Amino acid sequence: MLTSSPYVVGRAEELRVLLDGLIDARRRMGRAVFVGGEAGIGKTRLTADCAYRAVADGMAVLRGRGSSAGAPVPFRPIAEALLSLFRVSGPPQDPALAPYRSALAALVPDWRGEQRPAAPPSLTDIAEALLRLLGAVGRADPDRPPRGCLLIVEDLHEADAETLAVLDYVIDNLDGLPVLLVATLRQHPGPALDLALDTAARRQARRLDLHPLDDSQTAELAAACLSAAPGALPAAVAERVVRDAGGNPFVIEELLTGMVTAGALRRDPERGWEVFGDLGIEVPTTVVRSVVQRAARIDPAGREMLNVAAVLGRRFALPVLQLVTGLDDRSLLIHLRAGIDARLLSPSGPVADRYEFRHAMVADALLADLLPAERAAIARRAAGEVERAYPGLPGEWRQLVAVLRQAAGEPEAAARLFAEAAEEARQSGATESAVALLERALELVGGDGAATAAASAIREQLVHALADSGRFDQARDLARTLPLGGPAALGDDRTAALHLRLARAAATAGRLADAAEQTALVRTLLGPAAGPERTCALEVVEAHLALAGVGSAAPDSGLPEGGVAEGELRTAAAERLARRAAERAEAAGLTEVACQAWQLLALLERRKGFDRADACLRRLLDLAARHRLPGWQVDAQLRLGVNEFMRIGESVQLERAHRAAVDLGALDLVRSAEATLAMHAVLRGDYARARTLTDQGLEASARLRNVDHHHFLLLTRAMVAAHQGRRTEMADVLAEFDRWDGADSLQLPLAHGNCRAVCALLEEDRALALAEFDLARRWEARHPSVFYLNGAHGLYPLLRALAGAESAEEHARTAADHAATLAWNRQFERLAHAVHLGRAGQAGAAAEAVAEAARAARPFEMARHLGLRLVAEAALADGWGEPVLWLRSAEEYFHRAGVPAVGAACRRLLREAGASVPQRRTGTEQVPEPLRGRRVTVREYEVVLLVAQRLGNQEIAARLSISPRTVEKHVASLLEKADQPNRAALANWAARVTSP
Repeated sequence: MLTSSPYVVGRAEELRVLLDGLIDARRRMGRAVFVGGEAGIGKTRLTADCAYRAVADGMAVLRGRGSSAGAPVPFRPIAEALLSLFRVSGPPQDPALAPYRSALAALVPDWRGEQRPAAPPSLTDIAEALLRLLGAVGRADPDRPPRGCLLIVEDLHEADAETLAVLDYVIDNLDGLPVLLVATLRQHPGPALDLALDTAARRQARRLDLHPLDDSQTAELAAACLSAAPGALPAAVAERVVRDAGGNPFVIEELLTGMVTAGALRRDPERGWEVFGDLGIEVPTTVVRSVVQRAARIDPAGREMLNVAAVLGRRFALPVLQLVTGLDDRSLLIHLRAGIDARLLSPSGPVADRYEFRHAMVADALLADLLPAERAAIARRAAGEVERAYPGLPGEWRQLVAVLRQAAGEPEAAARLFAEAAEEARQSGATESAVALLERALELVGGDGAATAAASAIREQLVHALADSGRFDQARDLARTLPLGGPAALGDDRTAALHLRLARAAATAGRLADAAEQTALVRTLLGPAAGPERTCALEVVEAHLALAGVGSAAPDSGLPEGGVAEGELRTAAAERLARRAAERAEAAGLTEVACQAWQLLALLERRKGFDRADACLRRLLDLAARHRLPGWQVDAQLRLGVNEFMRIGESVQLERAHRAAVDLGALDLVRSAEATLAMHAVLRGDYARARTLTDQGLEASARLRNVDHHHFLLLTRAMVAAHQGRRTEMADVLAEFDRWDGADSLQLPLAHGNCRAVCALLEEDRALALAEFDLARRWEARHPSVFYLNGAHGLYPLLRALAGAESAEEHARTAADHAATLAWNRQFERLAHAVHLGRAGQAGAAAEAVAEAARAARPFEMARHLGLRLVAEAALADGWGEPVLWLRSAEEYFHRAGVPAVGAACRRLLREAGASVPQRRTGTEQVPEPLRGRRVTVREYEVVLLVAQRLGNQEIAARLSISPRTVEKHVASLLEKADQPNRAALANWAARVTSP
């Protein structure tokens, strides 16, 4: 008889925590719990009980386990968990997950389909994809309460570094999701325990440490294992179990199994359990002895099968086991059944041909009973059989054979296989696993001090892997240990390639000084006679450094020395290097390098015109299409779409590129496209769509810590508020931008030109708007910029023309700049031109310039009406055009948009022109329902909007073209209607009731 308890004993509090977690998951209060403890303490049994309750409550349950094969297999626990739920149904079909399919395919390659990703997804992309998948699984039907999702990851201490990184990200972002994550681990030092400790310290997870059972719980569990009533066991049995098991449930079961198997403990149908013989089994060898004794009762072929399985690892595949043992199907199944009946084996997870030992201690016990020579012989035979059965060793077979070769005493062969597995992991984006595999390979060939060609090759690989994983300092320090001469030296070309990789890594990380140091070293290694095919990749890096003002230009760059702004000098240097690199790379057949160079050139060529920039992008697109590089194709399409949007204000190509990025699963490109579409929506006046896109993007970019992208989205969100005249909301978003180190962002001019300046214009404060534009212009004079929508070529010249601060000749120079032809700029530049023409008495030409502005402004509703309000003032003063018609159109728009200052200014100018003025005070449709319920009038609502911005009576009076005394009366009336005690309280109330 074999013993096991039908229920969990002594874990009531721990089980309550897990069950509370299930309830919270169904309430969208996601959490993570780490269950820790020694081997056999009951971690798996506790999580199994939790899983049973989850299934009973209709929750989705996903379950995976860390690999015990001895080498990391990237993402294996997560992949197994996903397959445990989706093996039959296939990949999830939720449309919201479409952009993440390629990232999910990194976890389950069978989900990739026919489309191949442009590049391996980043760890954060994979983590974000898993997070969204878990949320979708837990929600199931969006119109019903969430059913909840339970993700269990067992043996986390055996998980790979990528799995730990993904889980760290997921744990930090569970709040608000219908997900409970439970992970089990042993509490010995290591990355898994560090993750548990760190997330618990951040209060993102809870730890449950399982301690040994006390004496009474031990006795209760022993009775339950033998289906005996509490207290019905013979006292000698209870005493022995309490004394020898140490409160460990697995050891308790093994002790009882040993007693029953040996015949020392028997059950009489009438008298119950009785002792027959000696119960004195020695500890701690009792588990080993129990396992070995049970294995010995199986026939020799079955025992050999168990030994082979133990060498293969705690978990093993039946096809491999059959190859190594030579058993036919029937014999294999008979021996498997015998192992299961002996409580040594059990099926493993959702895969039908996978089995595992019931506990890691079982496999360890069988290995301990083998002689070292026996174990090596089995490992050698198993490695050979796997190599013959799986040519090329795809997937995880290479890691398994590497472990077997190491166990067989063949370190060189094992090191080679670990290095090959590392390169495969690195190419798939699993850089941390690549590092771990290479470190293991290096140990096998002699460690850091080894001076052999094999050791140098592994160190070379390890430098690349460390650079890929963002550990620049370690990579650089390891590169310095490589011998420069002798048989172990890499040679100048390979060493140069290694330092070029370090230069790219440093530049990507923003460590420009380090990047410059590495590029200088590469130049030295290559020497002055190096051919163009060897220097073009270096020149792309040098071009980026030149743009940032770091490093030195190539010797023949031909930079002018005088009379040119610093930013222009840097941009010119970058362009020369990038163009030379592009041409040389194409000639040398280095397509990836050529794509990098043309991409940078397209950005730099904007200085000379967007047609030239588009020509670079079309060259890039053609190159990518000919060489079947889908990622670069979509990148080129996206950039062409951005340029189209800037030139004519349309987004047809941008939308098409976005769909292509989604289909490809290129998440970086998807996010970039959506951010640009959000900006486009702001400029077109579609603020609802812009708000939706920025909300989605900001949530993801904050989680991903993508600072540059987050800056752009924050500025776009600030524009949403600024372009509606909502200063308080804009200021809040810009404060968040500052908290993300926005002062160091290359996108800072947007904050001045497209946020604060535009908001000031909607408040009728031109002096403030001009001051903000001046700040943007001064910044751009010191820094290279290819983003031309900050006002310098449109709104700023218009305001200067209206103020008489710019001559017609100065404006002609502005208009000659290609940036002035971009649609957003051209609408304002043409109006500025009209102001100059009207002032010069050329009424017909001025009116035609306004018509040209109207054609450019067609996509931009708010900007079109703002321009009409501004130019109408000059037209009234100089007697040209149709200012009354323009003012009526602008007044109607800004009245509907809830921008009282501009609407009031339009009405004031209409009165000055002697035209009839709309009586807006009689309409109530613009007043929100809650305020209408308090009898707030239209004029009072206009005052409320400005009080919310904490403006004084004088400022409100100026904006609304009424007297301060009238404002004072409105404020007094509002204090009474809003039931507020003072002006400060009224401002707070106004901010609340007018917030979007």
